[in-house]
Amino acid sequence: MVSASVLFQVATFSALIGMTLGWRGMMTKYAGFYDLPTAWNQIFWGIIIGMFYATFCDSSLFIPYVEYANNGDGAKIPHPISLLLLALMLSIAVHLLLRRERVRKGGSHPTSGWALGLAIGGMTAMVLIFRYIQLDDEIFSFKMVLTVAALAILTPRCEAMITAHQGFMMLNGRKWGAVIRSTAWRIALLTTIYYSIFDPFGWIFIVSMMMIVDSKIEDWIWASIPKPARRRLRRIWASNEREKRSIDSISKEDEKEISKSSTVIQNITYNTTNIQDSAIVGDLNINANPNMDEKFSEDE
Repeated sequence: MVSASVLFQVATFSALIGMTLGWRGMMTKYAGFYDLPTAWNQIFWGIIIGMFYATFCDSSLFIPYVEYANNGDGAKIPHPISLLLLALMLSIAVHLLLRRERVRKGGSHPTSGWALGLAIGGMTAMVLIFRYIQLDDEIFSFKMVLTVAALAILTPRCEAMITAHQGFMMLNGRKWGAVIRSTAWRIALLTTIYYSIFDPFGWIFIVSMMMIVDSKIEDWIWASIPKPARRRLRRIWASNEREKRSIDSISKEDEKEISKSSTVIQNITYNTTNIQDSAIVGDLNINANPNMDEKFSEDE
């Protein structure tokens, strides 16, 4: 049995990788054009709230679910009311954090929600990875590696999607509707993750849902960028596109010139080689020239 300290380090490292990938995938694209200090502040609160949320979910939902899956009818079934209350409490906590003056002043609900969701999802993934490896009978297997990687990568990003969408709805004035909808999404996410731990085919469903929602994330993040920053960002993108096109056109012209010059050099080399070959052949074939025979006879 692996020690608890090693399991904690593996779970923490895996969760941090997932949080980093979630941040680099979206937040770095718009870096410098949104309220970055507020987003970092939301990560701090997300770690605290996510730790409480993940601990309660572990003791009230995941451990009873594992016992029920392994032992069958003799185990305690996780109560659906517990799942509903935990998801609702988390949605209300997110709502209270995203309605602070610091967030409302800059209109950074989606970006702050994305950072907050990454931290909450990272803590959830860390506790799930720790508990899964601890309860698994096998020390190392392909299924374990696949499950740990899926928990580390997908859980923070899915929670970030839910929280960013909740912030986007709050930005558009639908506050309590955002709480209800995000609660439903969190119940579905948590239930699907628990199922996927025992049946890896469940991750395919989660990935497919992520791919459907992924096209809308940029619209949510774009809504939190101020209008002057949007215009400046469009100018930067247009300038980069023009530079890219000019570089491509110059490289194509250079390739054409290089190909032409190489063709000319090849022709010159070929002609020079023919001239040298003919000169050498002429020097060697003395008997083939009758004038030279006459000169030799006169000299004699």
